[in-house]
Amino acid sequence: METIPCLILFSSLQILAFSSASPEHTLGTGSFLSVEEYEKPFLISPSNTFSFGFYETGDNAFSLSIWFTNTVEKTVVWAANSESPVNGHGSKLSFTQEGSLVLSDEKGFVVWDSKTMLGQDSRVALLDTGNLVITDSKGSVVWQSFDSPTDTLLPLQLLTKDKRLVSGYYSLYYGTDNVLRLIYNGPEISSPYWPNPSESIFDSGRTNYNSSRIGVLDNTGHFTSSDGLNIIASDSGLGINRRLTIDQDGNLRLYSLNKVEKSWIVTWEAMPQHCDVHGLCGRNSICEYSPGPRCSCLPGYEMADLENWSKGCQPMFTNNYGQAIGQVIFVEMRHVEFYGYDTGFNISVSLEDCEEFCSQQRSCVAYSYHAGSGYCYTKGMLYNGRKTQSITGSTYFKLPKTCNISEVKQHGLTCRHSHSTYEMHRQHGKWLYFYTCAAIFGGLELFFTTTACLFLRSKQNIPKSVMDGYELMTEHFRKFSYRELKEATGNFKEELGRGGSGVVYRGVLDRKKVVTVKRLTNATEAEEEFQSEISVIGRINHVNLVRTWGYCSEGKHKLLVYDYVENESLDKHLFESIDAKKLLRWNQRFTIALGTARGLAYLHHECLEWVVHCDVKPENILLTQDFEVKIADFGLAKLSKRDCSCLQLSHMRGTVGYMAPEWALNLPINAKVDVFSYGIVLLEIVMGARISSQTTTEGEKLDLTQIVEALKQVVACGDVTHIVDAKLHGQFNHLQAMEMVKISLSCIGERTKRPTMDEITKALMACGDEDKYADCTE
Repeated sequence: METIPCLILFSSLQILAFSSASPEHTLGTGSFLSVEEYEKPFLISPSNTFSFGFYETGDNAFSLSIWFTNTVEKTVVWAANSESPVNGHGSKLSFTQEGSLVLSDEKGFVVWDSKTMLGQDSRVALLDTGNLVITDSKGSVVWQSFDSPTDTLLPLQLLTKDKRLVSGYYSLYYGTDNVLRLIYNGPEISSPYWPNPSESIFDSGRTNYNSSRIGVLDNTGHFTSSDGLNIIASDSGLGINRRLTIDQDGNLRLYSLNKVEKSWIVTWEAMPQHCDVHGLCGRNSICEYSPGPRCSCLPGYEMADLENWSKGCQPMFTNNYGQAIGQVIFVEMRHVEFYGYDTGFNISVSLEDCEEFCSQQRSCVAYSYHAGSGYCYTKGMLYNGRKTQSITGSTYFKLPKTCNISEVKQHGLTCRHSHSTYEMHRQHGKWLYFYTCAAIFGGLELFFTTTACLFLRSKQNIPKSVMDGYELMTEHFRKFSYRELKEATGNFKEELGRGGSGVVYRGVLDRKKVVTVKRLTNATEAEEEFQSEISVIGRINHVNLVRTWGYCSEGKHKLLVYDYVENESLDKHLFESIDAKKLLRWNQRFTIALGTARGLAYLHHECLEWVVHCDVKPENILLTQDFEVKIADFGLAKLSKRDCSCLQLSHMRGTVGYMAPEWALNLPINAKVDVFSYGIVLLEIVMGARISSQTTTEGEKLDLTQIVEALKQVVACGDVTHIVDAKLHGQFNHLQAMEMVKISLSCIGERTKRPTMDEITKALMACGDEDKYADCTE
């Protein structure tokens, strides 16, 4: 913490230096601004980084705010009256003759006042730090916005024991134990959630052996706190505008401004697992990943407010189940827990004893039970619910016996009736009858289906492709144990290849099914995040994508199970093959180019989730015996919801030579990075050589800019003969080759002008038909 006093001194010097600012950035007494002129800032900082004035918060509603000037949308960092917006007509901001900054509404009532009675020689200024200051006649700062933060901390702005960042019901503050915390202060409960309340302060990397309670974000993206917390932005360094903000969803994030895109990038966040934020879904509800975080009510409950999940869920029954033991059932929810509000705790007890403890307490609404340890928690309220596979226990909550049990069953839940012997035996008999009937009918259906299939196959009345399709549909994406995959690969004996994401092995599963097993080396996600992403990958199915059959996630062991593609990858055929028999003919190359475009178009535009591959290269384009394309390694980069405009990844992904310029420029990443990489691959298919290895006749290495200029001249001349792979000896389609070169140039050009993979697919398809070659010459 030795750097903090220096930062405090530097911050003070920044404040005192305001007097050198030009007049348009400072104002004297008597200045004012009407709300009707809200598009005109009251003050602008000297470097034009920040603006101060009226900010429109809603229809005919305005707040007095400071915001970043050069962003796509105004990013507010401070507001004087966020809880009491003023009318859009008649409201006014004044720097009075007495030296006080005053906001009044349309009726002239004071809504906010700096309460600085300093006289006519006082000044108000907006500094380049984003700090709004008022000074007296001697130039001393008597009031500053940095002393009353709202939801954002700016570089060099101190966070102390008397200040807190607030966003809705969420706050960042120093507790009485001197630890910086995030807390949910809702209308019904108050619940701290960061650092993890289940861990000790020291296990969270903090210490409460301090009394200063001070934190500061410096200009390099490093936040330091007196409790030992150290936050470093993933793009740390000088010259970047940053902010530390507690967002409306309760997560604390460090943002960096991309000056080219004028948009924000998350460079650190406190809660990678969003469901760990308390109060997110409200009472009687759970947060789960599907694959992103979402809220849902418990069975028998409905949303209290259809527009606000924070208000939780309310029962659809009369809450009188605590009156009689025999009048309730307990419904089990596996892998679910509710943090806090325990009415009791017992250890090394049976499930039946735990249930009886809850049954005998009128105030108990549920109990959590962990098999093995025998931990039993009885619950008085159900808040902070979450569901993930990493939770080993179950929660059993009470419902009146009068509830519709069939609806509960539809949720895949297990019902346990309270200890009424007659009732339990009666229900047991009813369900035994039901399951017996179901088993009989199921057995008959299986018998007739199997018999029919065997009969039809023996008669050869069903094509083999149809039977293969039926067998494919009966297979299931599933979780494998590490032991299964270790045996299937012969203790990972036969290595097929390796790359940045992991090592690939050949394996054989049951029924002699040959598969590819990939051991991931950089999967750092938490268990629930990994499983949620994998569940999406497992649902992706396209003829030009490698099929994913399952996964393994056991501690540090994270593996994926793919289809085995027998004809190796595209690079082996393009760059390494010296056997003329293995040389890719032109029609094969065109088919590969089109198949790759179709697979990427599916990922970008049609698949269940919007997926950016992030590592398109010949090594990830696998070929079947018929030279059909199977793209591998998709989905290993972060997935993004379809309505997101970009991905924000913490580090560079991809392979040098195929990576779009925006990776190096630290720009937001979207599907256009795949388009760039595809453009490079398409050129390599035409040329039969690595683009990164191209040289001049003197042996000097060519950079991409030089290659692009040379290709533009080729296109202008209308003759691609000299750049098509010489090993083809002129045996290629000139119109198709020219179109592929044109597409390549558009792909590796300016990112905003790159085509989509869907457009590329259509352009190639127009050239795929011998009768439509004229379409390619336009």
